[in-house]
Amino acid sequence: MAYIPSLSVQDITLLMIVAALAAIVYSMRYLVLLERRIAKMDENIEKITNKVLGEEQKIEKMEKALIHEEKALEKKIKPKRR
Repeated sequence: MAYIPSLSVQDITLLMIVAALAAIVYSMRYLVLLERRIAKMDENIEKITNKVLGEEQKIEKMEKALIHEEKALEKKIKPKRR
């Protein structure tokens, strides 16, 4: 039969502390990975938002041009009053 050494209270306490620290380190590693994923998602959302903003600005410019053109056509069509 194999020899199993008996552990003192100090040894058990030390093992518990080391295990707790290992769990904390593993959790921190996992949190860092999650933070990186969230940062990438945030970057992608920002890129999409910038594209949408650019499209909205183009639409607004086109809308202003159409309104200006419409007013110019209305002036030409309106009969002059005497």
